[in-house]
Amino acid sequence: MIFFYRDNYLFFLKKMREHLLSYVDILAWCLMPNHFHWMVYVREVEIDVTDGVTQSHPVSSAVPDRKRSLNESIGIMLRSYTRAINKQEKRTGALFREATKAECVTKEDGITPSFYNTKFGASINIHRIGEEYPQICFDYIHNNPISSGLVESIKEWEFSSAADYYGNRNGQLINKDIAKRFGLM
Repeated sequence: MIFFYRDNYLFFLKKMREHLLSYVDILAWCLMPNHFHWMVYVREVEIDVTDGVTQSHPVSSAVPDRKRSLNESIGIMLRSYTRAINKQEKRTGALFREATKAECVTKEDGITPSFYNTKFGASINIHRIGEEYPQICFDYIHNNPISSGLVESIKEWEFSSAADYYGNRNGQLINKDIAKRFGLM
């Protein structure tokens, strides 16, 4: 488990805003009890951080022109969240796997196809992978709560961008214009 209570999900969403939005446009997201999914459009892989970024990770005034990468920012976010959960749950140790999976879905030569479940087993039968794979990922992210048996409709899962796409919420995390540009909605 990585999310124990509703407040944990909300805290993680706050961390996503703080640590991701300077680098990426979020196209889809879903937080599950034991994992999460993001689909992002990367605008910047590195940004200047001349101001203090977070209370726990301020930028030293001795290093005025410090750069921070997207990967570093994600690492800071996950470590910060882990510290909070470890304190809450009176535990120690890692909360997330050391290795995570990231795939480029916009360039055909950069795609590492994932498998998706069907009633007949795992499948990746895609004819035009460069065109279809982003939509498959988008749909997979939003359907994850159904596949896991948490809800019967994607509209029911509070911790997913599906609620924003269905008009049930006007969240500020996703960029619908970029998603529309990629044909995802």
